[in-house]
Amino acid sequence: MNNSPGGRLVLTHSTHIPGLIAVLERLTKYNGIQTITPAVIGRAKGHSPRLQLKVSVPIRGGFKLIARQGKTFQEVFIITSCPKDELETAIFQAMK
Repeated sequence: MNNSPGGRLVLTHSTHIPGLIAVLERLTKYNGIQTITPAVIGRAKGHSPRLQLKVSVPIRGGFKLIARQGKTFQEVFIITSCPKDELETAIFQAMK
């Protein structure tokens, strides 16, 4: 396992929610985060006036996040050794 701080951001999709990549790049600098992969983008029923990033469910080796802005959502997968509460704190810091 890599003990150095900082992870990598995998950019596989051509479209992302505006502002999401900048937040994810800041999040890669957090110790314990290994890989961040933005995934499926879609339309939501509700409206979120500004970018939100919320931990959704645990996955093997990390967590799935949901990013929302306007009527658009995007799944984000994070491989990390951090517990959920520590990841939520890191996300809060990266969103500033």
